[in-house]
Amino acid sequence: MSGAVPAIVLEDPADPRLAPYAAMRERDLVGRAGRFVVEGEVALRLMLSPAARFRIESVLLAPERLPGLAEALAGLGAPVYVAGKPVMSAVTGFPIHRGVLAIGLRGEEPDASPLVPPSPRSALVLGLAGLTNHDNVGGLFRNAAAFGADAVLLDAESCDPLYRKAIRVSAGAALTVPFARLASGSDWVAVAAGLNLEPLALSPAGTEEVSTLVPPRRTLLLVGSEGPGLPEHLLARMRGLRIAMAPGFDSLNVATAAAIALHRVAGRDRLAGP
Repeated sequence: MSGAVPAIVLEDPADPRLAPYAAMRERDLVGRAGRFVVEGEVALRLMLSPAARFRIESVLLAPERLPGLAEALAGLGAPVYVAGKPVMSAVTGFPIHRGVLAIGLRGEEPDASPLVPPSPRSALVLGLAGLTNHDNVGGLFRNAAAFGADAVLLDAESCDPLYRKAIRVSAGAALTVPFARLASGSDWVAVAAGLNLEPLALSPAGTEEVSTLVPPRRTLLLVGSEGPGLPEHLLARMRGLRIAMAPGFDSLNVATAAAIALHRVAGRDRLAGP
């Protein structure tokens, strides 16, 4: 094994050091007591980067993956385990192909306020209301990173952005974009007012066209789940944005719609370009 990384070879699927990786699919549903699983090289490298918001408890690699990651893992300060893919598959409960796993530590759940730049600075926050699909949540985090959002806020009903699949779909953005979860029953309009943000609701029922919007300097862009969308009581209290589409069709995937709106709301100061 590479001298740069003091890797620990494990050959027994029952080794207690592998317990955090056991039965991954089942434990995705019930939680891991402050831990989460990172899967794949892209996500692991983000966890090892200065942009990562979470600490690594351990890394588990197939032997052939260690040389390519040795430099990035040097000085990690957490154990690096190496096990053959049959052992990894036996532990996790399904075939492991990428051969790259890690356990992250959640730490304390942050409040929303410290994540949002204080007024009068500009701010862009993406709000997720009732998003229960992990693919959509992952895609929304990827969009938030791409368009320079300062933070993502989730209501109590939205699913966990640190779910293994959500991290993967986000291309690792769920590991780097600051996020906070609101208390159950929180009022989005009150949350926006407390953070000095102007709330904009993205909905086919909106009255303002995204392409003509003059972006507020401090914005909360709120999106709801596909199908039900945002509830009427919220739409009645916010400026509603809509995306013009071809006649006879008014449906976009929520992550796609949010990307269009975020690009408009972000403004040139958040986007790279000439």
